Amino acid sequence: MNQGPRICIIDYGVGNTESVSNALQYLGYKKLVLSDKPSEIEKADVLILPGVGAFGEAKKNLDARNLFEILNEFVLVKKKPILGICLGMQLLATSSEENGLHSGFNWIPGKVKKLNLPEGYLVPHVGWNSIEINQKTPLYDKLDSGSNFYFDHSFHYECEKQYVSAYCNYGIEVTASVQKDNIFGVQFHPEKSQNVGLKLFRSFFNSVV
Repeated sequence: MNQGPRICIIDYGVGNTESVSNALQYLGYKKLVLSDKPSEIEKADVLILPGVGAFGEAKKNLDARNLFEILNEFVLVKKKPILGICLGMQLLATSSEENGLHSGFNWIPGKVKKLNLPEGYLVPHVGWNSIEINQKTPLYDKLDSGSNFYFDHSFHYECEKQYVSAYCNYGIEVTASVQKDNIFGVQFHPEKSQNVGLKLFRSFFNSVV
């Protein structure tokens, strides 16, 4: 069996790294590492930026590992494909207002703001939600609008519609995924979304490598 692309899950001390790794191993991807080392990132064909928790803590950990400079080189200059998951997607933004104002990678211009929802909608947004796909993207080659993914977040990514590849309705339109060139992000957790999440991973790796 083809062992697939070389995948590096970025290790910065905050994230759902084990569950992402387990999902990718289940799909048969063998060339898989968890690392913050430039040498491992350089060898990888594709990068995964996972994330759960608070934006500020994630920013602090990325700074401590010099990962802003390292990833800017490999993503912006060398054009390695990268997929941000949940908080990992929010880190692609210009800034976040979670517990103060924090700067992100600014790879896809936008701001991360607290969910401000109509009465009857709970924050955090936790559970299954269908998405509406509004742009062709490698993430959804095997999926259609109406596919259900698992969400767990209190903040959401506001950016120009040209970068939004899918959204979900949760009282308001919530950005479900973004893309700009080789940079991809999903607000939901594909690793917790059963078969549809596995299909998304497979489509992504097949298309970008």
